[in-house]
Amino acid sequence: MKRQNPIFRILGGLRFPLLMIVALTFFLTALFRLDAGQEEESRSRLEETLRLAAVACYANEGIYPPTVAYLQEHYGVQIDTERYAVFYNIFAENLMPDITVIERQAQEQEGRPW
Repeated sequence: MKRQNPIFRILGGLRFPLLMIVALTFFLTALFRLDAGQEEESRSRLEETLRLAAVACYANEGIYPPTVAYLQEHYGVQIDTERYAVFYNIFAENLMPDITVIERQAQEQEGRPW
């Protein structure tokens, strides 16, 4: 009868728990990546909504909106100001404004408070 090395005996008993840990790690990694993708999609969607509302304003009134507050008041755009910072830079009434949306939480984690 061949004797089994004690190390192989211990590792043999740990196979299932090790497989569970590896599977759980892969699952959590996938979950975090999915969440990050959804956050980016939400930010991108808000930016696109602001652009479309600005174009709608230009089509209706002949000028681009002077401020983001104007878009909120007259075109029903809703912004979660605790989550997003909106940078709205208008050059002239007849030129499309530069619109940038940044997630506040990401900036705060980098040590840059708003």
